[in-house]
Amino acid sequence: MQDPFVVHREAHIAAPPAAVFALMTDPEKILRWMGTEAQVEPQPGGLYLVNVTGARFARGSFREVVPVHRLAYSFGWDGSEVVPPGSSLVEIDLIEQEGGTLLRLTHSGLPSAEQCAGHAEGWAHYLGRLTEVAAGGDPGPDPFYGRT
Repeated sequence: MQDPFVVHREAHIAAPPAAVFALMTDPEKILRWMGTEAQVEPQPGGLYLVNVTGARFARGSFREVVPVHRLAYSFGWDGSEVVPPGSSLVEIDLIEQEGGTLLRLTHSGLPSAEQCAGHAEGWAHYLGRLTEVAAGGDPGPDPFYGRT
């Protein structure tokens, strides 16, 4: 049976896959588009830890890392009983296209329609910021800063 609570997002990014991959795996580059702190070890079993809003840590571990093409990591929120650390799965594929990269994101294992909607909103927001940074822009201050 297919998991009914899955977020699917696509973004067309005006940068090559290697640049997008770096923006998703280098802690300093992650902070240009998401979060206030980041500690990532992009290798199977490595830590994924990002303080996304300055008030909420996303935590998990990398399951799959194929440089410049694919990332998969478990995901959840520190202190959450609804989506605890490592309880869901984020899969990101980077597909080279003329003029840049197609990013395909699937976030599965979410427990409810409400959580699915909230995470869909968050991914849309942060992928927009990633797209802006990858194209050489500045997304400005994060309006999600401080959200719990």
